[in-house]
Amino acid sequence: MDTDRLGLAALRRLPVDCRPLLRPGTVPAGIVHLGLGAFHRAHQAVHTEAAVGAAGGDWGIIGVAPRSTDVVEALAAQDALFSVTTLAADGAATRVVGALAGVRHAASDPAAVVGLLADPAIRVVTLTVTEKAYQLDPVTGELRADPDLVADLTTDRPPRTVPGLLVRGLLARAAADAGPLALVSCDNLPANGRRLRGLVTQALALARVPDGPAGWIEAQVSFPGTMVDRIVPASTPDTLTAARRALGVADLAAVAAEPYSQWVIEDDFPGGRPAWDQAGAVLTDDAGPWERLKLRALNGVHSATAYLGALAGAETVTDALALPHLDTVLRRLVAEDIAPSFTPPPGVSVPGYGEQALARFANPAIRHRTLQIAMDGSQKLPQRVLHTITDLRAAGRSARWGTLVVAAWLRFLLGYADDGRPLPLDDPLAGRIRAALAAGRDTPAGVVDALFALREVFPAELAADDEVRADVVGWLTALEQHGVRATLAGAG
Repeated sequence: MDTDRLGLAALRRLPVDCRPLLRPGTVPAGIVHLGLGAFHRAHQAVHTEAAVGAAGGDWGIIGVAPRSTDVVEALAAQDALFSVTTLAADGAATRVVGALAGVRHAASDPAAVVGLLADPAIRVVTLTVTEKAYQLDPVTGELRADPDLVADLTTDRPPRTVPGLLVRGLLARAAADAGPLALVSCDNLPANGRRLRGLVTQALALARVPDGPAGWIEAQVSFPGTMVDRIVPASTPDTLTAARRALGVADLAAVAAEPYSQWVIEDDFPGGRPAWDQAGAVLTDDAGPWERLKLRALNGVHSATAYLGALAGAETVTDALALPHLDTVLRRLVAEDIAPSFTPPPGVSVPGYGEQALARFANPAIRHRTLQIAMDGSQKLPQRVLHTITDLRAAGRSARWGTLVVAAWLRFLLGYADDGRPLPLDDPLAGRIRAALAAGRDTPAGVVDALFALREVFPAELAADDEVRADVVGWLTALEQHGVRATLAGAG
């Protein structure tokens, strides 16, 4: 063991206020988590460690990375320990987290992951794999005809996709009659619990699973919905430097996050759960209103800030919020479009929540890159923005500010900022988007027509809405001719 590296051997040398609440190896595993990225480490792992510290239980987490080996190798070398640095405007605090009971790499050993999912000791499986890993059309909720997914479900080869892993694990669990399980999506999907249930149901049908094991899964597996919220920027060399400075040893799996953290969970766990309610989580019968609040008034505003900011040359969200008039436009987006589009949780003010979100975005210690948030727009925009527009139009209302966000995304897809610098297109539908743009007319109206035809993003009813189309064309024309700054200045 490297004595200059975080690990069990280094715990005694850590500052007392940096030491973990749990020591890895002392809490048996009861949870498997798919998606071992920065968000899980800074969110569910932190809440779970606090819950076990408060109330006990065999709820250690086996963290599974579906693809990347880097984080698995870093954590394995550190006895599954890592640190979270909380970044506030007035300073930072670092603490090591000991919630992980082990790590696995799905791509190199899928059989081991399937075995974990079938283990009776595992009663909860959580997921943070991003929207695209679910292989669901964001508009219809139907499984895509992805060749790897089809092969996972119709052949005996080792599974390569997240749905393939889940189905193989559930079938192995059913065959062993290994007891009830909760599958818990913690991704930013609308109705994420129901979406995950639909994914499993469709995958079982595609795999032609017999009634016996399919019936066992239906009876024994629950799909609680959730809402998760914490801003966790991608780790950088500065993140690792801050961790070393605080700990006195290197942590190559270090993450940083804002102080705020929220987790809303539907309380449907047939095999039991950690005492997350004693660790700040909200347990509820229906996470839907909380999910819509966050997707629309936080994630939607985040996307608006990212696209407009990236076009204007802002590297980070904090930089973007310094653009003249952007904060005013974002407040009008929340108050005039988002707040009337849905019913929030009891006692929650949507404009007040929006103000809190803007204050979080303005935290100068969180350098969340606009281009990171701008990734995968075809997967994110439907639930973050288009559902707001759809609900407003169904109520006979206009969606002036929501259509500005759509126009900013379309302008971003053209691939260059206002100063001419190139902008990357990192999106699962990148090929379709480029082909649509190449085939369409090189005008704002032509761009809108070409991209509104993407049914994976824009439902037919919304695409055929003349008022929405006219508003998007108008905004896109302004952005193309005058740039973000002038468009914002004239937006009022």
